[in-house]
Amino acid sequence: MTDDLLLGRARELWTELAVMPVEFLSGGANVVVSPGSGLCPPLWTGVVVLGGAGIVTAPSVHAAQLMADASRKLSHEELVDEGRLREVLPVLDVLGPASLFYLDRVDFLPAHGGAAVEEVMCGAGELASLLTRAGEEDAGESGLEGITSAAFVLREADDVVAAAGYRAWPRSVAHLSVLVAPDCRGRGLARAVASAAVTHALDAGLLPQWRARPHPSRRVAHALGFQELGSQLSVRLGDGGDSAHR
Repeated sequence: MTDDLLLGRARELWTELAVMPVEFLSGGANVVVSPGSGLCPPLWTGVVVLGGAGIVTAPSVHAAQLMADASRKLSHEELVDEGRLREVLPVLDVLGPASLFYLDRVDFLPAHGGAAVEEVMCGAGELASLLTRAGEEDAGESGLEGITSAAFVLREADDVVAAAGYRAWPRSVAHLSVLVAPDCRGRGLARAVASAAVTHALDAGLLPQWRARPHPSRRVAHALGFQELGSQLSVRLGDGGDSAHR
């Protein structure tokens, strides 16, 4: 798959998640009013930049106007920069930014060797101790509780210390989730379990997606052959920016 085809598939996903019709256009972010957007939490504004073009969904006309004004002042990179957004917008809260990575099978660099990764059903309660051990923030960031695939795990003394899986997203996208116990990080376990989950997704004909904020997560994505194509950011606006009645 060429870079253009990979980028095209990624853009198709996010335009579908936007709910309202919107396109990635060069020369500025395309802003639409979409209270039901999947780019961000309810009543928030979502920004996705892929391949030098952006789309923005806003919960109200007023929020859309604020974002349209901002997009005329800021570059695409600045639209997913919390500091720059706060300079021109009444930002109350921010989620992200997160880098967006995608993988074509020909670029996949699977992990080899090491401990054997085990496939378990995600509803079997196998992940409960790992989620507790990792803590609420890291567990939530990983998204592991929401996977729809099997889980791919590594154990030490019968305890699950690393796990990965994916959630089925629209447009045949597999959204990857990876979590490693805090005291077991830095040993290549994330790459091992993620490699198994990615293999499963590719064998099912799905497009693997990796969304990363911390540097270690980005490093694992690169090690597996993922390409970084853009970023996602969600903002909650003040001064009526988050009001669906303006």
